[in-house]
Amino acid sequence: MATASSPPLCEQKVILRHVSWETYERLLREHQGDSGMRFTYDRGRLEIMVLSFEHEFLKHILALLVDLLAGEMEMDIVGAGSTTYRRRDLERGFEPDASFYVADAERIRRQREIDLATDPPPDLVIEIDLAHPSLNKLEVLTAVGVPEVWRYDGERVTIHRLENGTYVEIEHSDILPGVAAEKLNEMVRLARTMKRTEWQREVRAWAQSLRKRP
Repeated sequence: MATASSPPLCEQKVILRHVSWETYERLLREHQGDSGMRFTYDRGRLEIMVLSFEHEFLKHILALLVDLLAGEMEMDIVGAGSTTYRRRDLERGFEPDASFYVADAERIRRQREIDLATDPPPDLVIEIDLAHPSLNKLEVLTAVGVPEVWRYDGERVTIHRLENGTYVEIEHSDILPGVAAEKLNEMVRLARTMKRTEWQREVRAWAQSLRKRP
């Protein structure tokens, strides 16, 4: 199998080509419970990523933002973390940095497993992409129908909405009404300089201000 690897920046990645679905599933089984790696599969191409501190720090901050905002806005939400989502019929599979269900929260919280053949995809996925080469994960998420993606590329957070089979960058989240990408970026910057308890108070105050809007 041909390979292409990235330089050791913030993440380390390798992309394998001509990988069968059976090999992909075998690797998932062999690395089940390994929280230090992520696998993305796209029609024969397999990206394997070894996680860094920077990656995990940003993932945690953005996932915590969703939890805090949803809590203050009294939204029913289910966090599905880095669940392995896959569709054999589409030859696609991915492990997001974080994922959340909103529309089907009540249904999903009663389950122990998620099967995209019968279950809906998550409403919101968070992706941290700091290094290259990289598969175009938005293509994978488009194929399985994830409605909204928050993506951090090493410089800024962007919000993407699925429209007519492609992702369009938008300024405000549909899943968390009123939440702006500009404010998300401000909160990510503050998370690097403030004590966590102080930062959480800032996030909650922001969420409460959103609730007060007409």
